[in-house]
Amino acid sequence: MELKFQDGLVPAIIQDQQTGKVLMLGYMNAEAYERTLSSGFVTFFSRSRQQLWTKGETSGHRLKVREVRVDCDQDALLIQAELAGPGCCHLGYESCFFRRVSPEGEQVVAPRRFDPGEVYKK
Repeated sequence: MELKFQDGLVPAIIQDQQTGKVLMLGYMNAEAYERTLSSGFVTFFSRSRQQLWTKGETSGHRLKVREVRVDCDQDALLIQAELAGPGCCHLGYESCFFRRVSPEGEQVVAPRRFDPGEVYKK
């Protein structure tokens, strides 16, 4: 099976293997994809820093790969993972999808799980 990368990247949706909750969306290039498969831990390509990064290398909140699925067009990934730590989001939430948007505006709908200032010390 060959992935169809667009501009060298493929989106990867990360889902909690136990709960089914979507934790985050990241992007992988071919090297990040291969490293994810070979290491068993989710690795992304940072579009802002233009380099690979393994989730949790700073926070310790690693994502252990449990299953990798590819969509029907072979241009997106769904990675079911086990999260080590209280949250996946660098802002302190379990999931990066902690806001609800409606015509009335934006609302935070999940509790913060950890203090990012304590985890991501500069």
